[in-house]
Amino acid sequence: MEKKKIVIAQENRMQAEGIAAAFARSESFGVAGVTTDGLQAVSLVERTEADLCILDLILPSLDGLGVIEKLKEKGLNTAIVVFSALTRQEVVDAAIDKGAAYYLTKPCEPQTLVRRTEELFFGKKKEEGRRPLPGALDERISKIFISVGIPPHIKGYGYLREGIKMAVNNPDIINNITKKLYPMIGEKYDTTPSKVERAIRHAIEVAWARGRIGNINDLFGVQTYLTSEKPTNGEFIALIADKMLLEGA
Repeated sequence: MEKKKIVIAQENRMQAEGIAAAFARSESFGVAGVTTDGLQAVSLVERTEADLCILDLILPSLDGLGVIEKLKEKGLNTAIVVFSALTRQEVVDAAIDKGAAYYLTKPCEPQTLVRRTEELFFGKKKEEGRRPLPGALDERISKIFISVGIPPHIKGYGYLREGIKMAVNNPDIINNITKKLYPMIGEKYDTTPSKVERAIRHAIEVAWARGRIGNINDLFGVQTYLTSEKPTNGEFIALIADKMLLEGA
């Protein structure tokens, strides 16, 4: 399997080197460059044609948001995983809106960052030893979540994504959401079914609170919902799972 080329751009040099060492030990990624400077990050990504950039938001010369903007201006399709100590909701929203694929807050062990990045890019396909396709299920679901305004740092993001994947692999599970789907997600994440239900509900409420109903309706090609209406957890999971299946998931 060809490794994904990755650039590490972090304010702290020691932390950047630690992250690079963790990714270098992975079978999935090859480190193309390490920097502590925003403008150098743009140059490194462009020169190495990196697939991925682990990006801090606090950088000299050009901050992380500026790096994302520069990469888009240059037409580069490098995926961005923000790894930052900034936790304010407006900052997270800005990074996601500008095109970041994932936002992970510090402190966090480098191994956890590698694992989350592998999950984002490979999902179950990595375990099968197959090279991921551009339309890999996890990546497609993540793009939908970004479009509708579900931020990746909330617990419901992961639970909801897992529920959609389960419904894609076994459509009948949506008819047993309380007795099967919630408990299965809870077992995977070491939590209770009731916490899974509440976190998924919160994720959907966040999307509606951001007023992106038009994006949601555009996804399904019909005027499915009005601003005053919110789907149940099961309805939302089923709608996205059906879309994935129709697109050949």
